[in-house]
Amino acid sequence: MPCFRSSTAPLRRLFVLLLLLPASFAPAVGFGSAKRMYMREKVRNMFYHAYENYMAYAFPHDELKPLTKTYTDSLSELGNLKLEHLPHYYNGSALTLVESLSSLLVLGNYTEFEKGVLWLSDNLTFDVDARVNLFECNIRLLGGLVSAHILATDSKSRLENGLYKNQLLDLAEDLGQRFLPAFETPTGLPYAWINLKYGVMEEETTETSTSGCGSLILEMGALSRLTGNPRFEAVALRALRKLWSMRSSLNLLGTTLDVITGEWIEYSTGIGAGIFLPSGFLIGFSIYPALCRFNLSLFGVDSFYEYLMKAYVIFGNDEFWDMFHSAYLAVQKYFRHGPWYHEADMRTGKATYWQLTSLQAFWPGLQILVGDISSANSSHREFFHVWEKFGVLPERYLLDHNMLHPTEKYYPLRPELAESTFYLYQATKDPWYMEVGERMIDSLNFYARVDGGFASIRDVSTMQLEDHQHSFFLSETCKYLYLLYDDSFLADQNYVFTTEGHPLPIRSSWHDRLPEAFIPRNWTSVKVGNQATRASALSQQVCPATTGLRDSQQIESACHVPDLHVDHRCRMDDECGIDSTTCRNRDCSMAGYCGLWSFTR
Repeated sequence: MPCFRSSTAPLRRLFVLLLLLPASFAPAVGFGSAKRMYMREKVRNMFYHAYENYMAYAFPHDELKPLTKTYTDSLSELGNLKLEHLPHYYNGSALTLVESLSSLLVLGNYTEFEKGVLWLSDNLTFDVDARVNLFECNIRLLGGLVSAHILATDSKSRLENGLYKNQLLDLAEDLGQRFLPAFETPTGLPYAWINLKYGVMEEETTETSTSGCGSLILEMGALSRLTGNPRFEAVALRALRKLWSMRSSLNLLGTTLDVITGEWIEYSTGIGAGIFLPSGFLIGFSIYPALCRFNLSLFGVDSFYEYLMKAYVIFGNDEFWDMFHSAYLAVQKYFRHGPWYHEADMRTGKATYWQLTSLQAFWPGLQILVGDISSANSSHREFFHVWEKFGVLPERYLLDHNMLHPTEKYYPLRPELAESTFYLYQATKDPWYMEVGERMIDSLNFYARVDGGFASIRDVSTMQLEDHQHSFFLSETCKYLYLLYDDSFLADQNYVFTTEGHPLPIRSSWHDRLPEAFIPRNWTSVKVGNQATRASALSQQVCPATTGLRDSQQIESACHVPDLHVDHRCRMDDECGIDSTTCRNRDCSMAGYCGLWSFTR
């Protein structure tokens, strides 16, 4: 059974190490090493075609317009459906470069990574009069800077000659400080919009989304751990706790809410996203035909679930797991219909909309982290079936009518299906997922590749293009497709990828501390020569049922009982054993896997 090597991490996470398995480049049956190398190079070519065109025609502005070979300073437009309060003197924040840094290292390009880091260190500033969306700025800029700082100081990619002196961390801390006024509300829920120079504007909208205020904890928490300033994590955690307290009796949360009153605005909810006007009515992009570039997570719930699970793995706080476990069971109970997930009213659990949204494609990847492989596989296959039907994955597909949504027919190069494909291959080593990746790569090259980069698809029924290359195409789509065929970046290090694809390492020093009284409850003995000493699984930082120590030391938990089946599958609780480190009974989940699912202490 996999084990985190940390004496301080809550041990319920032992079953979660599917998060990122150690790199294994052994060729899959039916998909040999030569074919993998060929596909890897195809993805590499895609990334550099997008990256080099950005650097040639758009840098240092935010994003590339590949059809006209020009740029857009889009950070202030992301989520801004009515294009209100646009800045007059904002000239970009090199958004695509920031988003590309970790991908450059995944591809092994240390030289370009160093050039990007040093340029940002000398030129990037956030002292600009620009109103930006807190959620987007957090996941894209703050997350990109924090991740790149960690990678720049990592032993494998550390910059040479003392050139790097934590400049990216300084920029991240400055940006985090500019976020803080957004949290100054009676509820602790942050405003969706913040002016980087002046804070919250007068008459600012008080409406935000569940994802918008519940998906900040990874980046803000990591910033606190790196700087030693607890305030960033504290405000994000307060907002998350407030949001969770607003759940219904069914453990469901709505989609949009008011940050001042703490009241829900939109009660229909799901695992994906929808777009809502201030009045709360769902709209199609026929009203805003040019806005297909916007991230619908701004108006959804998807990354809220994702960040509960990933925060638990990164920070080791049982509170995150307790929230996620309750929310996950509620999703399975009220949203799931076979392999699909519809939307429902948070108050009653009754279905509201039967539709696929492209952002839902992240869900199988999240289920892999939980160990619910069977459910992940079945949903993933349905998403891929829709991809095959249209050539790409449309933004919205009507399940009850088995047809494309009449207006939301675009595909902005989203990464979610590629992400889930990568996770499913890591968990199963089934070469079919490599074939899925190959077909996705061929589709992207055939439909979206143009001379000036990769263009979004405005209409999947005609393959009409949109003049926009999103930064997340480089930070996520290309990254996950590359890792599908070459995961050597992950060797000897476990990472959590943020919702924008930025890797954060799993570090024991970031884990919440266990109570001191915990450790003596599981004392056993270590025998070295003729002398026995008291020790525990925690103090030795090993998984005692399976791991031998140096110098022939062996630790065996006194209470460990293995699961009946080596793959941890089960049909009933009796087929599950006793956890080796907590001495708690493992039980059978609704997905058919043994784990620490109950919460009796």
